[in-house]
Amino acid sequence: MFLHIEKVEYVKDYKLRLLFNNGVVKEVDLKNELYGEVFETLKDKEEFKKVRLNPETGTIEWETGADFAPEFLFDTGIEIKQTA
Repeated sequence: MFLHIEKVEYVKDYKLRLLFNNGVVKEVDLKNELYGEVFETLKDKEEFKKVRLNPETGTIEWETGADFAPEFLFDTGIEIKQTA
């Protein structure tokens, strides 16, 4: 099964809450992952907040073309236990 992101929600600072296609919800802090030219503008929190889901690629992205692999986000994130 390939991992895909089905929903993205901005939490605060550089944290996102992600729903994966396997039903797992994880919170990921990308503060220390924003290095390199493509991520430079995302250090501005207002730009970072503009994250969006690309349903064609199954991951998150920004207008700059910056994105992260769903597998990386899954491995990096901390699982959020859902309550009924």
